[in-house]
Amino acid sequence: MTLPSHIVLLVLAAALMHAAWNAIVKSSTDKLLDTVTLSIVAALICLVILPFLPAPARASWPWLAASALLHVFYFLTLAGTYRRGDLSHVYPLMRGTAPLLVALIGVVLLDDRLSAGMWAGIALISFGILVPVLWRPAAVPGKATLIALGNAIIIASYTLIDGNGTRAAGNALSYCLWIFVLDVVPIALVAWAIRRRAVWEYAIRRWKPCTAGAVCTLASYGIVLWAMTQAPIAAVAALRETSVIFAAVIGSVLLKEQMGGLRIAGAAVVACGIAALRL
Repeated sequence: MTLPSHIVLLVLAAALMHAAWNAIVKSSTDKLLDTVTLSIVAALICLVILPFLPAPARASWPWLAASALLHVFYFLTLAGTYRRGDLSHVYPLMRGTAPLLVALIGVVLLDDRLSAGMWAGIALISFGILVPVLWRPAAVPGKATLIALGNAIIIASYTLIDGNGTRAAGNALSYCLWIFVLDVVPIALVAWAIRRRAVWEYAIRRWKPCTAGAVCTLASYGIVLWAMTQAPIAAVAALRETSVIFAAVIGSVLLKEQMGGLRIAGAAVVACGIAALRL
């Protein structure tokens, strides 16, 4: 079994959009409030669209509840990670280890069967993403490393949950939009408890870039969830994490972070991994 070309191209587009919204958060003056504002805007967009879509099947509701809880922890730890490390450093840690966790856990818990080419592709993509960090681990601050690795576990967990939930929902877009609606209430409450009125004052100032980020995250995750109904979850998850390569380029060009030869070498390994997924 191989990944069809149209799925590969769509998931790569989703990866680019995922890197874009992460760069928006990283470039902000307040990572937590930017993440909260982005989540609020995304939920408002979802509430406009949802009346025109069928509700997810009842079988997917427990998956939705579990996913919403994990996404709250994801967004909060994401903000904490970006406060302590560069986008080009912590992003590979989070996204590079998650596909391996998804593949290994999926073998035990899911019926998805991976071909030798898919296993090779997942391994190469993960290794290529992690090359800069593995080669020079001292470049990543200790606290940022721990938070990023913790977030990788969260990413792997909600990826597996959402892969199963989407398949049970009967409609990938509806399931995706409900995730963002359910996420926003606890995220907003936590932010309000911590920062009070600063949440709304910040949202008013940053609504334009956060709207762009919200559109990117909705489109990105919607594509990925749909792809997981068409192909093995682990393979789609690994392909999605090529967003790290896009993030490295964005971090270098727009945020003036160093890219270096190691990241270029890692990108080459990732490209080999993408090719292996098509074998």
